[in-house]
Amino acid sequence: MIDIFIISVILLLSDIMSITVKDILHASTRLSNNGRIVIPAEIREAMGLKPGETLLLRLEGDVLQIESQQMRIRRIQESLQRLIPPGRPLSDELIADRREEAQQEMEEWLG
Repeated sequence: MIDIFIISVILLLSDIMSITVKDILHASTRLSNNGRIVIPAEIREAMGLKPGETLLLRLEGDVLQIESQQMRIRRIQESLQRLIPPGRPLSDELIADRREEAQQEMEEWLG
């Protein structure tokens, strides 16, 4: 039961990166001698970035993508939410699966 869900999640994760962009901002910056870049204020504000926030980098071909860790988590949660039918608590399903596994292990152990 859960395994099918996990496989669906993995397949969906490959599609998570394609998001409709409402507003496209363009800016340029320079790479410093020590490899640092400054993200322009307009882009930081549009992304809701705060000082000290963890950023995730992805290199696809020769294109560098930057996204906040919080935004990635939010997008994954929203994508997963679409897979779960309303009113279906997955925690109950997970608990039932674990109890069944524990019962099988106990039966194997007892012989």
